[in-house]
Amino acid sequence: MPAERLSMRKICEILRLNFEARRSVRQISASTGVPRTSVSNYLARAEEAGIGWPLPADFGDDESVYARLFPHRDVLVAAVKSLPSWPQVHVEVARPHVTLMLLWQEYKERTPGGLAYSRFCERYQEWRQKTRLAMRQIHRYGEKVFVDFSGGSLDITDPVTGELSPAKLFVAVLGGSSYTYVEPVLDECLPTWLSCHVHAFEFYGGCSEFVVPDNLRAAVTRPCRYDPDLNRAYAELAQHYGVCVLPARVRRPKDKAKVEAAVQVAQRWILAVLRDRTFHSLGELREAIRPLLEKLNSRVMRHVGRSRLQLFLDEEKRCLRPLPPSRYEYADWASAKINIDYHVEFDRHYYSVPYQHRQESVEIRATGSTVEVLLRSRRIASHVRSYQPAKHTTVPEHMPKSHQRYLEWTPSRLISWAEKSGPSVATVAKEILDSKPHPEQGFRACLGIMRLGKRYGEERLERACKRAVFYRTFSYRSVESILRQSLDAQPLPEPTDSTPACLPRHENIRGSRYYQ
Repeated sequence: MPAERLSMRKICEILRLNFEARRSVRQISASTGVPRTSVSNYLARAEEAGIGWPLPADFGDDESVYARLFPHRDVLVAAVKSLPSWPQVHVEVARPHVTLMLLWQEYKERTPGGLAYSRFCERYQEWRQKTRLAMRQIHRYGEKVFVDFSGGSLDITDPVTGELSPAKLFVAVLGGSSYTYVEPVLDECLPTWLSCHVHAFEFYGGCSEFVVPDNLRAAVTRPCRYDPDLNRAYAELAQHYGVCVLPARVRRPKDKAKVEAAVQVAQRWILAVLRDRTFHSLGELREAIRPLLEKLNSRVMRHVGRSRLQLFLDEEKRCLRPLPPSRYEYADWASAKINIDYHVEFDRHYYSVPYQHRQESVEIRATGSTVEVLLRSRRIASHVRSYQPAKHTTVPEHMPKSHQRYLEWTPSRLISWAEKSGPSVATVAKEILDSKPHPEQGFRACLGIMRLGKRYGEERLERACKRAVFYRTFSYRSVESILRQSLDAQPLPEPTDSTPACLPRHENIRGSRYYQ
């Protein structure tokens, strides 16, 4: 059968130019625009069928011409009709453990005279090349979910101030069925990124084997083609849900072409539809997106013949792994070093750890309710999270049996060390230690005061502490403020009868003379 099926008019023109005008094959090809091989093929078949010019009267339509020129056409048509459904082959090969060899064997059982295996694979690859880019990769059901943020945005208008806040879309799409999840967000920060993943997994009702993100900062701290460093919290989420994160290569959008296409579809079918509407809250926008997302997932995909939702329910949902019993809870991570007072600082609050681990480097994991201290991935302390700044949370079991014996650091040693800078420095250190429920809680402030001597000099530190003793302001901040403002250079006022004999102990009560 010729590569292209010509119309009745073309066939008649070829026959006329050959039999009546006596033109050559090259001239006929140039005149009609038909390749020379096709012209030769048609003329040879016309001669074999005994067709000349003018045509017989019973040649009234294209089918009658083809019936004479191609007497075995019915056999060829039957062979074409016996070809497999390539969209169905594409859907089947995406199922776990299904190969083209298996599908070809099943096809041969149904059609013994069908294509050979090599031709079967060639025809399938030809069909894939003709489809859109989003279908060029073979994605197994339940294998991958692709995630990304959309480029476009919708504005959320503050009902009071009228201020506009752009809201973009988080898009997740399953590789096998293209089932899509869309959520509006106001930023791309780490908590938002992680919560969107949690919502996407819950939307699907299960987890895939892999998650394929871009190299945004919330996902990857150090991009690398071969060994990227994941954000610690993102890696913890992956561990919680039992998935593996495979970041796409930098500037390689084809690695996540599935979500690139999904973002484009979401922009056209969601952002474009809502472009003229005004929203006053993120919740209002989320409610407007929900029916549009349902409509998007219910649309029949032209090259597959089924909708995303139908493919998901029929094929991919059962391939997803179940969700863990508990929902992932976002946690902040930080590194710290345990001070000699066996406390670590996180968010301006101090938490105790067993005193044996002093001066060790640890990691801190903090959720909204708890703070955990990890030493070489082993938890050594756990506390209820406190949001009070400059306060201590101390567990009695973390403290040494005797506060007077803490290795080489004791309150008496600190006071003796402070006396080397001057008697007033020692007085301030002693008052700080005496004011704490446990002396160790004052070690940090005492060390800070003595380090001021390296910055400002021992002589100035003694004068500043003498001023602090006069006004009874026993704290690191007070001494540091006196030095920073050079108040230590000013003489102290002479005591008068109006001077109170004893002021209450409070670092914020300094008296009126302090500001003179």
